[in-house]
Amino acid sequence: MFGYGSGLGWGLGGWLGMLGMLAVIVGIVVLVVWLVSRATQSAQPQGPGAPGQQPDAMELLRLRFARGEITADEYQAAKNVLEAGR
Repeated sequence: MFGYGSGLGWGLGGWLGMLGMLAVIVGIVVLVVWLVSRATQSAQPQGPGAPGQQPDAMELLRLRFARGEITADEYQAAKNVLEAGR
């Protein structure tokens, strides 16, 4: 009718529009997944200790002694000070 065809098909523009919208939706989903994964990675704690917790003073003291940064006497003296403060 009126030179616009029968109106029964989508035509090339309809298919391209549908593919364009599909690409936009897929792009939004990929962006959201990337943002969520990046946010969860940055929320993870760094360094020694249990996940989600910062190492306490005794744990740091044990690690320093294990690495050989302090002697046994220094370890024992610092341990006594920490235990007395509790």
